[in-house]
Amino acid sequence: MKQKVVVFSQIHPEIQAKLEQQYDVMYIQPKLGDVNQQILQYVKDADAMIGAGRLLNRNNLATATKLKIISSVSVGHDNYDLEYLNEQKIYLSNTPHVLTETTADLAFTLLMSAARKVTYLDQWTKQGQWQRTVGEAQFGMDIYGKTLGMIGLGHIGAAIARRGFYGFNMNVLYHNRREKLELAQGLNAEYCDLKSLLQRSDFVVVAVDLNADSKALIGAEELALMQSHAVFVNISRGSVVDEQALIQALKNRQIFAAGLDVYQKEPLQESELFKLDNVVTLPHVGSATAQTRKRMAELAYQNVVDTLEGRMPRYVINPQFQ
Repeated sequence: MKQKVVVFSQIHPEIQAKLEQQYDVMYIQPKLGDVNQQILQYVKDADAMIGAGRLLNRNNLATATKLKIISSVSVGHDNYDLEYLNEQKIYLSNTPHVLTETTADLAFTLLMSAARKVTYLDQWTKQGQWQRTVGEAQFGMDIYGKTLGMIGLGHIGAAIARRGFYGFNMNVLYHNRREKLELAQGLNAEYCDLKSLLQRSDFVVVAVDLNADSKALIGAEELALMQSHAVFVNISRGSVVDEQALIQALKNRQIFAAGLDVYQKEPLQESELFKLDNVVTLPHVGSATAQTRKRMAELAYQNVVDTLEGRMPRYVINPQFQ
C-alpha cells in the first residue's frame, strides 16, 4: 500500500506529478468547503503533508496519528504549531537558502521603487498628468552612497546588504540578536542597537524571523526615531510592524515612504495603505519567480521523500526526533 501525502496548498505541477507517481496524494481544496474539516479528514491516515501558507495546529491536526513530517514550501514557519509537532514527534521541514537571492532582489526593488516614487509616478504618467517638466512633488530620494540599516542579518538580510554595499556604495548598519563579525567585516557593516540604527539610517529594511522577540518590534515609538526623509521596507512578516502606526507615519509624512511585501492580515484586500501615494504594496511575492518556486518545491518534495524512506530530512526545524 502506498504511503499517503496530503498537499495543503498549490504546488509546482512537476512536483505534483512526482508525488502522484510515488504516493497516494490527497489535495486540500478550499472551494469544496471548510478547509480545517478537510484537513482533519485527510490527515487521519496521512504519512506526510506538503504545502505552504496554511495554519496547522493541534486543532486541525488532532486526527493525525501516523503523520511523520510537514514539509513547508517556505522559509518562515510561524504558522505551524511547533509545540504540538514536538509533542507528537512530527518533523517540520522548510526550504531555506534557495530563495535568498530572489527575496533580496525583491527587497531592493521595494527600496528603489519607494525611494524614486515608481508606482506613484507610473500612475501619475498613465493618468495624463505629465504635461510639463516635473516638480518637487515628483522628486524621489537618492540611494547611492546613503546609509542602509538592516534589522536582521541572516542569509536574506546579508544578501540585501551586499546589494547596497557593492552595488550602491551604501554605508551598512545592522541590528541583530548577536553580532556577526566575519559577515559584517566583508560589508564594512557596523553593529548597533535598534534606536541608533533607526536614527541614523536613510533606508531601514526589516528581514527578521517572526518570534516572541520580533513581534511588534517596530511601532509608533520606533517610527518616530526615523528621519523624515527615510524609507522603510518590510519583507519579513507583517506582525513585526504595528501597521496602524506605520500608516499614521506615512499619512503625516513622518517618514518619506515605505515598501511592503507583508502585512498583519493576508491577503490584504482593504487597507488605508491603498489610499497613500508614498507606499508600495506588493502581495507577498518575495520568492515568487518561476525558477525559485520550483526549486523550493523540489526541496520540499525531497524532504518528504527522505523522511518517508527513513532518512533525516535535509532542512528540519525540530531535528530532535531521530
